[in-house]
Amino acid sequence: MLSPRAVTPGPELRSPKEAEEPQIPAQGTRRLSSEKEPSAHHEDATRLGLGTLKRAFSRTSQRAPTQASKEDLGLLRRSSRSLIRTFRRILDEGPAADQSQRAVVPEVPSPVMDGDSQPTSIRVGPEERGPSADGKSLADLITERQLLAAFRQLQHLEAQLVAAKALHTFDQDPTTFARHAMDLCLHYDGLAAEIGAIVRETLGPESVDRDALAELAHVVLAEEEAHPETPADGDFLRTPRRWRQLWEDAVRQSARERVRQVGVGQTCVAAEGTPSLAQLLAELGGLGRREPQERLQELAQDARGCEQLYVLLDWAANVYSSPDFLGTQDLMLPVEPLPPLLAPDVWARLESDYTSFLEAKVTDCFDGILQLEQSRWAAAEAPEVLQGRYHAPLSIDVHMLLAQHVKAAGAISAELEATALRICARALGLFVPRFEKAFLESEAVNEPHLGAYINTCEELRTSLLSRFPGTLEELEKPLGAATRSFQKRLLQSLQRDVQPLFKAVCTKDWLTEDVLRPLMDKVIAFAGHLEHVAPPWAQETLQEVHRFVVREYLAQVLRPQERFRGTERLSGSEKMSLDGQAIGNTFQGLGSEAIWLDQAILCVAEILGETYKDNIGQHLEKLIRSYPDIRRDHILAILGLRRLGRRRNHSLLQQAQALLREAAKAAKTAPGAPGGRVLFEEIEVPTSMDMLITCI
Repeated sequence: MLSPRAVTPGPELRSPKEAEEPQIPAQGTRRLSSEKEPSAHHEDATRLGLGTLKRAFSRTSQRAPTQASKEDLGLLRRSSRSLIRTFRRILDEGPAADQSQRAVVPEVPSPVMDGDSQPTSIRVGPEERGPSADGKSLADLITERQLLAAFRQLQHLEAQLVAAKALHTFDQDPTTFARHAMDLCLHYDGLAAEIGAIVRETLGPESVDRDALAELAHVVLAEEEAHPETPADGDFLRTPRRWRQLWEDAVRQSARERVRQVGVGQTCVAAEGTPSLAQLLAELGGLGRREPQERLQELAQDARGCEQLYVLLDWAANVYSSPDFLGTQDLMLPVEPLPPLLAPDVWARLESDYTSFLEAKVTDCFDGILQLEQSRWAAAEAPEVLQGRYHAPLSIDVHMLLAQHVKAAGAISAELEATALRICARALGLFVPRFEKAFLESEAVNEPHLGAYINTCEELRTSLLSRFPGTLEELEKPLGAATRSFQKRLLQSLQRDVQPLFKAVCTKDWLTEDVLRPLMDKVIAFAGHLEHVAPPWAQETLQEVHRFVVREYLAQVLRPQERFRGTERLSGSEKMSLDGQAIGNTFQGLGSEAIWLDQAILCVAEILGETYKDNIGQHLEKLIRSYPDIRRDHILAILGLRRLGRRRNHSLLQQAQALLREAAKAAKTAPGAPGGRVLFEEIEVPTSMDMLITCI
């Protein structure tokens, strides 16, 4: 704890209590003495500082009140800094220097409003200092480090001056206002200088007591609450003083000064018996670390919120052990590791609290992402096409969210990085089904949006799993399920659109009209959207469309509204063959790789139009071997198209059943041999009673 400082008189504002007492109006503005300062090369710095202030007041007094300019005010404020430095040196030099300077202390008017709201002047000099509630002047409060009480008085006087300015009290006398403002700024600067001194002393060998440091923190917070931001009108009286930054600057400056004191710039080779620079730096580091360790323990007790906890953990893990801790990059820390700033239990508690806050924060972030997407749906914003694909901002938002929190945690420790990654993965796994449900229940469902979200799920799956291998496999399931759901809805939109068009197949009009063209036009338009979908899903969806068209066409053929005979049967066979070729060529042109579907319609067309009945068995064999999922009901329905008679139908059915048994046996020995191809299995056909009687 430092010894009490001598109280040095200086220009002071009146305290709030004294400001309310009636005052004797000043008889004009007194011109200050204009005697010259000593001009010798060794002129005392103290007298220079006060001389500058003295000349500033003198020049201002000589001007007319209406001619005061911003330059005067700027000069006064610059002079205030010189005065505070002088004030500090006077304290250090003692009473002798104090007496030598008393003659040049100016009289500074202070604003007091009388009953007529007219400004009066208060003489505040070495003989008249504004007492506080306990009889102490502002200078006494500052030098005795009663910082909070001094700030409260300054805040009160500032409010009075601002109010007087707002009432245009000084419109006719701007010079007086400048002097009042100068007086206020002098004391604010004095308080700031004392703050800087206290901060620097905390790093010294004697340090300061906890009460002074606690009061310093309260003053910084009180000033930030009083001056939260620069006023819109630019009023310098209410401008933030930025004492928090002053605190940080004082720490850096103190470190630099101590490093210079122990021999920076001198040779690192120490004489015998003299400590080396490395040893001195190690001792300096010990001085710089002792107080942060205690303070950090205290701050850790009151830390709340994700951001505060992270700042503490990051400072203890990174700043404390970095070259920045000593304030310069040119110095190296001691070779041995620095002792931990936080006790293990305190560190564990901070990590646990940070983890809890991070879980809530990440969940809130995902809620915000969902709200952003919902606002885009409500605004009917179509997704953009970037690099040939439908794109939704959702992908970027999720990537940035994960990258931000995982990277930040990784800067502290690998364990915390893994924890943050698990938190983000779990939150994303819960978010995906919520998002899927919200979108599919919205009115924004269309091909571009569905394609964009299929792309988003694919991007998240591939990029996250590749970036964090072995850690995000749990996301594979929800992302895959969402992608399948979006793909299913995409297919359903086309199926609902084209399903009615299949009803024209195998009708009288179908024999003479091109009923297939409008159906394929819709398919081609749909495939245009698939061009903007990620390739694996675009190809799979196109093949599903291909399979759907062939399947629905065959379903209509196997349960026809009309049965053809004679020439109509031959015409129907030819028309069916042309349709099958058109469907195959169209999908081949669109890029479908499901060429295994092309033979289904052609085989049925060949059976329908075969003139040599003995060859029908060959066509049936080809059909069964190409599509092993075909069943006995399908064979009966196909034979029913020809009306071959009981004996031939019975023979063909027995042949078909033998082939079906072979196909089933092959499927057991080689599961999945047909590549999971399903076509006839999904076609339901009714079997008529007369057909059963014919075949049995």
